[in-house]
Amino acid sequence: MQFFLMTVQLAFRVLARNPLRAGLTMLGIIIGVGAVVAMVSLGQGASVSIQAQISSLGTNVLIVIPGATTVSGVRTGLGGVSTLTIEDARDIERKVPGVSAVSYATRSVLQVVHENKNWSTVVLGTNAILPDIRDWPVAQGTFFTQSDEDSGAKVAVIGKTAAENLFERGETIVGAQIRVKNVPLRILGVMTPKGQSLFGQDQDDVVFIPFSTAERKVLGTKFLGTVGIILVATERRDQIAAAVPEIKGLLRARHRLQPSEEEDFTVRTMEDIAKASAGASRTMMLMLLSIASISLVVGGIGIMNILLVSVTERTREIGIRMAVGAKRRHILLQFLVEAVILSTVGGVAGVGAGIVGARLATTVAGWPTIVSPQAVAVAFLFSVAVGIFFGLYPANKASQLNPIEALRYE
Repeated sequence: MQFFLMTVQLAFRVLARNPLRAGLTMLGIIIGVGAVVAMVSLGQGASVSIQAQISSLGTNVLIVIPGATTVSGVRTGLGGVSTLTIEDARDIERKVPGVSAVSYATRSVLQVVHENKNWSTVVLGTNAILPDIRDWPVAQGTFFTQSDEDSGAKVAVIGKTAAENLFERGETIVGAQIRVKNVPLRILGVMTPKGQSLFGQDQDDVVFIPFSTAERKVLGTKFLGTVGIILVATERRDQIAAAVPEIKGLLRARHRLQPSEEEDFTVRTMEDIAKASAGASRTMMLMLLSIASISLVVGGIGIMNILLVSVTERTREIGIRMAVGAKRRHILLQFLVEAVILSTVGGVAGVGAGIVGARLATTVAGWPTIVSPQAVAVAFLFSVAVGIFFGLYPANKASQLNPIEALRYE
């Protein structure tokens, strides 16, 4: 043990002779470990953010949207033609087991005006049940009611982002009037902040109006009763899987689709959306981790290169040590310890750099990050392993030197 401690002290003394060279040698390890820690932190933060966004959509909710269709030989893409109706939504609520509520909506991006201010935002025509399905409460005032929808009332409920861009700070919003396509709408309430969706869209940049008001007075429609999306809520989350085939079968029958015909609608669950988003995030993280791993390997090559130079510079010193009784294993251990010290110090600095980088990404760019202790441990241990692996060759070369030839070396 005493010999090992002496070896470590000597290794630090040798490396301290050329601090700039030692620092540059460790740079590859620092960059590699820092990149690994930062990338894993970003990946885990993105994963947690995706789960939070899924919860914001409703954990027991599935989505039905118009699918690809072919009309007179012309094929339209997903959502290209409105193939869903209010009656489809009502039939799903009546006939599909386990369904607790159904909402439907149509949307358009329009200019909204309030006094001398205007803002381009999403205007969503929907029914009164939407806040319950989306678990989206009203912060001020109230949401519109079924009677408002039945009568086509000129009322609206506004999202936080739209409100901030249309009203001055401290200005009374509930009861104020906005205009959409020159149609005056009285604001009934302001929604609580919801944040970004899975696709990076600001969910608070929206104005809700009754569906009947939207299709008859504001947005217009080619065919009354067509909708752009149907949201279906089940009583429990575990009922979603069973509801999907039931909904598909019901809609195929309603749309009179033959067994050989493709569905003109698409049913998506939150799990499907989560898997797609998580898969994309995982692929990106693995790609970045691969690049970071290359940095670690390059750092290891740098350590091996510097140690080979060191062996050449210290050939005479090695010969003298062998002449006074040092064994080959002592020489091998000396250079191996130097390699491990370089990789260990670089690993510690890299972990610090990775944590700082992750924090900066959150502070500057607003990206969610979670520093994983497991990722920190794995990155650090890998850096130590890189030091041992790339330090073995020069250490072995030093231990294999002939003492007589080493003493003659100039």
